[in-house]
Amino acid sequence: MKKVLIVNRGEIAVRIIRACRDLGIKTVAVYSEADASAMHVNQADEAYCIGPAAAAKSYLNVTALLTVAGHAHADAIHPGYGFLAENADFAEACRNAGFIFVGPSAEAIRRMGDKAQARAAMIDAAVPVVPGTKDLIRYVNECEEVAAQIGYPILIKATAGGGGRGMRVVPNRQKMKKALQEAMQEAKMSFGNGGVYLEKYLTHARHVEIQIMADSHGHVVALGERDCSTQRRHQKVIEEAPSSFVDEKMRAAMSTAAVAAAKAVQYCGAGTVEFIVDEYKNFYFMEMNTRIQVEHGVTELVTGTDLVKTQLRIADGEALPWKQEDIHIRGWAIECRINAEDPQHQFMPSPGKITVYEPPQGEGVRVDSCISAGSEITPFYDSMVAKVLVKAPDRKQAIQKMLQALEDFRIEGIKTNIDLHWNILSGQIFQQGKMDTSYLEEHLQEYI
Repeated sequence: MKKVLIVNRGEIAVRIIRACRDLGIKTVAVYSEADASAMHVNQADEAYCIGPAAAAKSYLNVTALLTVAGHAHADAIHPGYGFLAENADFAEACRNAGFIFVGPSAEAIRRMGDKAQARAAMIDAAVPVVPGTKDLIRYVNECEEVAAQIGYPILIKATAGGGGRGMRVVPNRQKMKKALQEAMQEAKMSFGNGGVYLEKYLTHARHVEIQIMADSHGHVVALGERDCSTQRRHQKVIEEAPSSFVDEKMRAAMSTAAVAAAKAVQYCGAGTVEFIVDEYKNFYFMEMNTRIQVEHGVTELVTGTDLVKTQLRIADGEALPWKQEDIHIRGWAIECRINAEDPQHQFMPSPGKITVYEPPQGEGVRVDSCISAGSEITPFYDSMVAKVLVKAPDRKQAIQKMLQALEDFRIEGIKTNIDLHWNILSGQIFQQGKMDTSYLEEHLQEYI
């Protein structure tokens, strides 16, 4: 592998460029007209405009992307996260065109990308799943029958996509019909697939995920857990590794389940097996993300690994550089997602020109970013502009280090959620490790 086309933008494109540079691999960037002066464009060895601002006409334009790959004589294509990263048809098209796809097979993406199929596969592999339906469900009476068996509240989930779309919590029988219709319609509009299934909705639950890496030689390694329970509208806000709720016995059991999940679909590459965990430490499979995650950096910090470099090496046919016994968790890491948004006004996007950009620095502080002073934040894409990561010997020190990093972070010209992060981290609930997936949403006004 000598040259990689990165079919993404923002901080993940910059992150991949850095990994490629360390490995001596040339990089090719693509950009929309709105991203002509973006950081990833300037840092890559080559860059090509692929269309107007609209993602459908640029970053999602498969024909244009493959044309650039051929023109630039790229060996491989890295999708990053978002956009086409979990699109099985794109993975297949890349390989059919003769390019290495830095990710799992199209078959694995299809099987794990359809949440109902993934759930069925996990049941067959004896991986614990939340009580609910194995197959898709279409009618209100079916929903009511399942709910009567497993009890309310019920969670309706879209089989395709993610990000909380096509998802509804149903507290009782009277709300079922409306919730089912809304979930199916939203799923159809968002993903072109209105299929939904049901799960028992766990209250006071935590979102804990296991990072795995698998090679093409049949080896799979788990790299510990991340706690992503601090969420708003089913979207992750703060992530940490390890989890204050997970003990050694639980970590071993979750890791074993995650490895079994990967092996069940003959997985190859970086992936994340996401679990929902109840207050009694019972864990259940939710879904598998068949790509590198936004929050991969906290795992890198506590395990001393480089997941993006490893992705590239595995895609090039190399075996995993470590065995399970080589993975040790040392210290504590926290990540805050810095978005161009205004929490005080319903989290409205805040596009504009960055007039001041002074990221925090110091030992144990890492900032993955795609902006600098003078950068223009456009309204066309995801609002995340940077990730602040810290590492310290323990959780208490990591929280204090992050609070200081957020105080030191100056971004002017746009609104950001930096103050929201500071308020959450300084709050008693987070500091005591008691944050569950619904707490922030229910108490949001206390932090704004």
